[in-house]
This record gives sequence, structure tokens and C-alpha cells, in this order.
Amino acid sequence: MNVRRASATWKGTGKEGTGTVSTQSKALDNMQFSYGSRFEEGVGTNPEELVGAAHAGCFSMKLSFLIVADGFVAESINTSAKVTLDQEKLLR
Repeated sequence: MNVRRASATWKGTGKEGTGTVSTQSKALDNMQFSYGSRFEEGVGTNPEELVGAAHAGCFSMKLSFLIVADGFVAESINTSAKVTLDQEKLLR
């Protein structure tokens, strides 16, 4: 089993604070996130889009394996994911 690591740091209050996320591979290295990037249109990433990207990537790769198992090779697989969480519950 290959273990991957990621981390997040948050400073300040929930609404006025700021945070960063990083991955072991450094694909994300202190990438900014905030209340604004999560619940409004602020600069930076947010957990929902990271979950969406992970699901889209996993789906595309698995589909490629299935297509190859049937004797074909896909020229391109493009997957998009839409992730929403109940903001009212998160803010309580």
C-alpha cells in the first residue's frame, strides 16, 4: 500500500482567518484557501474543488483501465465533477 500525505494549516477565526494546503508531492505547496475561496468567490482553492478533482482523476484512471481490459485505448478521457456541501451545516 502506497501512503500519500497532505496537510492543512488554518490561522485565525473561521471567517477572517486564512489557511494553506500542501501535498507530499508538492503539487500543492502552501496553496491558499479562506472563507472567501470556500463560500464566496475569493482567491485560492477550497476543499470541495480538491475532492472534486480527486474523484474526477480516480474515475478517469479507472475508466482507462476498464477500456484497456476490453482491448482498446482511449485517446482522451475528460471527466468533470461537481461537489457541493451543505454550507448551513458547516457554518454552525
